Amino acid sequence: MTVRVAQWGTGNVGRYALDAVLASPEFELVACFVTSDVKVGRDVGDLLGREPIGMLAVGSMSEVVAARPDCVLHMPLPSAQVGDDPDHDTQVICQLLAAGIDVITTVGYLYPKAYGSAVFDRLQAACSVGGASLHGTGANPGFMSELVPLVLSGLCRQISSVFVGESSEFSRYPSKEVIFAMMGFGQTPDLFEAHSERYHRWLTGLFSESVMMVADGLGVGLDSIDVGQESMLTSDELVIAAGVLPAGTVAAQRWHWHGMSGGSAVVQLEAIYKAHPRVAPEWSSPAWVCRIDGQPKVNIELDRWLSNGLLATAMHAVHAIGPVHAAAPGVRTFLDLPLVVGRGTVTPR
Repeated sequence: MTVRVAQWGTGNVGRYALDAVLASPEFELVACFVTSDVKVGRDVGDLLGREPIGMLAVGSMSEVVAARPDCVLHMPLPSAQVGDDPDHDTQVICQLLAAGIDVITTVGYLYPKAYGSAVFDRLQAACSVGGASLHGTGANPGFMSELVPLVLSGLCRQISSVFVGESSEFSRYPSKEVIFAMMGFGQTPDLFEAHSERYHRWLTGLFSESVMMVADGLGVGLDSIDVGQESMLTSDELVIAAGVLPAGTVAAQRWHWHGMSGGSAVVQLEAIYKAHPRVAPEWSSPAWVCRIDGQPKVNIELDRWLSNGLLATAMHAVHAIGPVHAAAPGVRTFLDLPLVVGRGTVTPR
């Protein structure tokens, strides 16, 4: 039986997901919600740059619910970082869940316990009302920072600490809204400091979810999560896909989130973000690192491990539709679901 799917958001990630849903015999696209007024009423095929498919994009919650989807792929820009209401995503997700629709989102909610009972209890209550499930996923967070170290931990007899590091450069990322408005690249130090309050809160929420999920998966109680951030400026003008970074503006950021237990950093996450590969050469790291200090020690370092992070983010969500739809109602994390695999993706040459 096919699963009825609605797509929520048609940005860089949403278009990949939409394309995958349309291509799969396991899914039936029943609605496509767009966040931009200029897209409302346009044929979904047109939004993908292909021939019309006979379905028009909609701009209201009621139209999505009326289409009776089994699952919504929720992929807007995160309201915690953009827009006037940081709580907007939680409100939308709760409405969809209460209407009996499973939600798979890429804007967070990987481990909503990290936001406290005020948020977690709202989500669980909505799941109970509608008999639906919520799952948050992605590439990082959503795969690298949680699922991979948890899988590798199964090789160990004893673990002292877990470290996961990401180093990404965004010179080819075309979104001005993400690079400049969300991440704050291209801002002077004073403007970046003012911008960082909301940005800091958003990123720390996301990666605190990851830290707590790994800790709970390993059975470790945390006392606190230590957060650190530093930035580097570019000495000359940089031209990247999203636009221009003037000299003297923020062009690199390094973050860490350390889950502390008994005075030790037992779960350590690091993220290095560069607007251009030429900046901050002293912040040199493989694209992805996972180290487990234990018995045995585990160390994986990869460069260019992923050719398209946007596609990977979308597909990890699409592949989760089946497991989430089959799951019992409630907030469902990687600790609850079976392994999400690329079922139906093998095409022999």
